[in-house]
Formats: sequence, C-alpha cells, structure tokens
Amino acid sequence: MINILEYTFIQNAIIGAFFTSIICGIIGTLAVSNKMVFISGGIAHSVYGGVGIAAFFGIPILLGATLFSVFCAIILAYMLLYAKERLDALVGSLWAFGMALGVILVELTPGYNKDFMGYLFGSILSITQSDIIYMIAFACFLVLFVAFNYRVILGISYDSEFVQLQGIHTRIFSITLMILIALGIVIAMRSVGIILIIALLSIPAYCSEILTNSLAKMMFTSSLISFSCMLGGISISYFYDFQAGASVVILLSLFSFILAIIHYFYSNKLSFKGS
Repeated sequence: MINILEYTFIQNAIIGAFFTSIICGIIGTLAVSNKMVFISGGIAHSVYGGVGIAAFFGIPILLGATLFSVFCAIILAYMLLYAKERLDALVGSLWAFGMALGVILVELTPGYNKDFMGYLFGSILSITQSDIIYMIAFACFLVLFVAFNYRVILGISYDSEFVQLQGIHTRIFSITLMILIALGIVIAMRSVGIILIIALLSIPAYCSEILTNSLAKMMFTSSLISFSCMLGGISISYFYDFQAGASVVILLSLFSFILAIIHYFYSNKLSFKGS
C-alpha cells in the first residue's frame, strides 16, 4: 500500500483530494444549510456549457467554465431573490441547456476526442500541479471568507430575516454564495466530474448535519468525510481499475446509508426510553 505513494500522480491525487474536500465541505455545508442543493446541481450541470464554449473558441477550459458558471449563478441568484416561485423551472432549464450546449459545441470542436468526458465523470488520478495550485488558492480564500464573515453566514443560513433587520445586505451575500458555489464546482470538477459533483456537495454535508450541531463543525466534519471517501475512491481506482469519481460517490452513498440507519434506530431507541 505504501508503495503507491511513490508515484507522482498518486501524490497529486491525494493533495487534490484534500483541498477538494475542503472546498466541497464548505460550499456543500452552505448549500445544504441554505436549502440550495438543487440549485447547486443546476449550476454544476450547466458548467459543461462553459466547457463546450471554451473548447469551441479555443480558450482555456477553466476560464470558459468559470465565466459561464458564474453567469448562470448570477441568473439563479436573481431568480432566487425576485422570482422564487419559478426557480425550479429555471434551474431545470439551465441544467438541460448547459449540458446540451456543451455536448453540441464539443462535438463541433475540431479534433474532438473523449478527453472531454473527464469533465463529466472526473479524473482525479490525472490532476496536475496547476490544478492543485487553483485548488489551494480557492480553498484558502474560502476558509478566510468564512472566518471573517462567519456570524453573517450563520445568520443568513438559519435566520435571514433577523440578519436583514440588522441592516446587513443579505441579497449581496446570497449572490456571493451562489458565485462561490459556482467557482467551487468548477475547481472540483477535475476530481469527480460535473455529473458526480452534486454528491460530493450534498452527501458529506447531510452526514455532518446528523453528527454535529453547529455550522463550523458541519464544515469540518463534511470535509473530513469527503477526504476519507476520496482516499478510498483513489485506492479502489488504483487497485481495481474502477472509475475514481464513481468509486468516491459509491463510498459516500454507502456511508450515508449506514449512518442514516444507525441514526434512525438510535433516535427511536432514545424516544422509546423517554416514553
């Protein structure tokens, strides 16, 4: 087992998994606590439209995906604030439009090859040094952003009306949150891919919500769960030649299923004793 750590691509994968876990642990917790998982899924799937645009016009993939995802995030943030009753329809529309646009533009791109499938399903074992630099920079920014704005984020997540009465511009923070989710998705898509990223955002946060009782602890626990399952997924991918991103999601799903069962029986046992 120790021998696999001698390979550079394994080292890069582990480092990438660590910082991806921090990113997804934080923005996933924010998405779950603010009931924005479905919106996050819409942003995640629309990112492929940015991948297609970047490929077709010959610009860096990361730049195209970032600009398009931020654009979609701003639209959804506006709808969340001013037309919430139609939000689900718009999310579904952006979801489908982004995927369809990406597929068409990728197919129209001269020299099209299957490497673009890595953006859909992830390729954590092919993470490069430049990918790691982006992950480190964004993870550090996220940690600092949450640290300096923790009280506001906590208030918006659980009592936005009270925060608004305090004179804080909750709309600006809502838009900022959507943009952070979009950026986090773009950075993390190299690890598990656009299609599977929603699992990395939602499942660890759901599990940490069961295990903890504060937003900060949720972020930490969610990151820890993500990293543990990503290490497991990397190991499975290396030894059994399975797809790494799918392996990570399977482990996350099994963990959440077992945890939910334990929590259900434990809660019922306490209720029975109390009665």
